[in-house]
Amino acid sequence: MPTIYMIRHGEAAAGWDADTDPGLSEKGRAQAESVAREIESRVGRKLPLLSSPLRRCRETAMPLSALWECEPVIETRVAEVPSPIDNLAERGAWLRRLMAGTWAEALTPENTGGGKIDLLGWRQSVIDALTGLGGDTVIFSHFIAINVAAGAALDDDRLISFRPDNCSVTVFETSGGNLKLVEHGREAETKVN
Repeated sequence: MPTIYMIRHGEAAAGWDADTDPGLSEKGRAQAESVAREIESRVGRKLPLLSSPLRRCRETAMPLSALWECEPVIETRVAEVPSPIDNLAERGAWLRRLMAGTWAEALTPENTGGGKIDLLGWRQSVIDALTGLGGDTVIFSHFIAINVAAGAALDDDRLISFRPDNCSVTVFETSGGNLKLVEHGREAETKVN
């Protein structure tokens, strides 16, 4: 059974409603260094690295990538939840509304931009990316994507079943196309960024 170490990116330099692709803040860079040491100590061997294409995840992966002397593979299926809204202020309100509900409730025209985005298709692509892994892997991803995996593992339809902290490590196992939650990552009330 492959083990997946799913890491939420470090603190971003800007929030969801301020920048579509921010890099890490100074604190986020320190968190990335710390989680690289944590994974090295915990795993003790080089594993494949996958990263969301967004800067905050790629930058979070850099310290572990340097330590293991390997480049992370960019995996679009573990990227942030897509938004149907371009206006940053409105995008923040959309995300807060979305996060308060369930996946069934997410299918309203208001949440999908009148069908502009396929939220259930995106959710399934996150699950498929994880269950399709052939071996132990470290993945640098996002708050909602990690919640997708946790929800699938626990058969929980809520968008948010827990609040992973920046650079927390949530551990899953996969078997037969299913996810099993082994360990919740550290939780905190953080700004979704």
